[in-house]
Amino acid sequence: MKKNVVVLGTQWGDEGKGKIVDLLTDKADAVVRFQGGHNAGHTLIINGHKTVLHLVPSGILREGVDCYIGNGVVVEPEALLKEIKQLEHANVDVRTRLKISRAAPIIMPYHIILDQLREKAKGGKAIGTTGRGIGPAYEDKIARRGIRFGDLFDPQRLKDKLKETLTYHNFVIEKFFNSTALEFEKIYQQSLNYGIKLQQMSADVTAELHQLQNNGSSILLEGAQGSLLDIDHGTYPFVTSSNTTAGAASTGTGLGPTDINYVLGITKAYTTRVGSGPFPTELFDSDGEMLAKNGVEFGATTGRPRRCGWLDLVALKRAIQMNGVTGVCVTKLDVLDTFKYIKVCTAYQVGDDIIHDFPASAEAWENIKPIYETLDGWMSHTQGMTEIHTLPKQAKALIEKIEDYTGSSVHMISTGPDRNENIIIKNPFDCK
Repeated sequence: MKKNVVVLGTQWGDEGKGKIVDLLTDKADAVVRFQGGHNAGHTLIINGHKTVLHLVPSGILREGVDCYIGNGVVVEPEALLKEIKQLEHANVDVRTRLKISRAAPIIMPYHIILDQLREKAKGGKAIGTTGRGIGPAYEDKIARRGIRFGDLFDPQRLKDKLKETLTYHNFVIEKFFNSTALEFEKIYQQSLNYGIKLQQMSADVTAELHQLQNNGSSILLEGAQGSLLDIDHGTYPFVTSSNTTAGAASTGTGLGPTDINYVLGITKAYTTRVGSGPFPTELFDSDGEMLAKNGVEFGATTGRPRRCGWLDLVALKRAIQMNGVTGVCVTKLDVLDTFKYIKVCTAYQVGDDIIHDFPASAEAWENIKPIYETLDGWMSHTQGMTEIHTLPKQAKALIEKIEDYTGSSVHMISTGPDRNENIIIKNPFDCK
């Protein structure tokens, strides 16, 4: 019986989605990315070998699994070709297994320039983007002036669209940012060249996914970033430029909401964030340093150190609600092995008021202080455990706290970075 499963992050990204996607693809026939761009980094460690993916779905490391990039993903051709080349050097068959939606927006050179110029102009108020053109590419998509993947294979259509769009962006680059305009012919020829190199992977992804469904195949839909970075539901304006929540799995692939059978929400046993923006439970003490050290908390895409803090159950509960999460996967439980005491945020204090709800905007976060509940640590080794009964009782107490507070069930626990270091209570593909 076919089953379609969405895997997404419930925090500010970096929850360990890539590893879980890779793990679950042993029961999937296809994996599809449905939003984001190469600003996301999914790290997979298999038999000690580390692979970092940015655009190619994490299922690529499972032989026989078809991989798709949906129309909700913004594609930077140079970055994609580089990633394909790296995988091919590792003897991974990519070109016959990867299909890219012809409706996927393309990140063009002017998007990257604009992204970087804007962040520089904001100075101390910068959002903290990766500077890779993600936001401006989504803006062009919404403004209906974007170049799409299918345009790269039609020289005249590409020329007409590029002339109009580049004229607009060059005006902003020159007149507003006082920078150098980009050359049309150089970008045009470069884009045509990308089209030649990538055309064999172009596809009507929506049609192919529905055909897979009709044939009884199971599909895994892979999210990027995290729910709290969603453009509509996250800590706006310190968010990414796409919808990172479960609804985007449909809009970014063409599968309907009723085609989704299960949503797996990934959360760390603590919280991290990269870049600017509110973070109530952020730590600036030795505990924060220990989380960063034990968790090797550096961005897979940027290499930037991640901000670290205790698990925020208020934010997690909101993410679980707005994604309709079926089951939770707790990752990096082993990072907490050395802590005598572990804290979880169960409410916020704003002045004299105690609130249990998620604020609507970044401005509303400014005076928030976390209210913690302290749990006993287990001070023992959990890395590599694969059975729930082997966990220390204090670790089980943390899992139960997550379940009780959020009203959800923990179905998986990651106990280390390797593919096989997991406790699987219920496999999403086996749940009825």
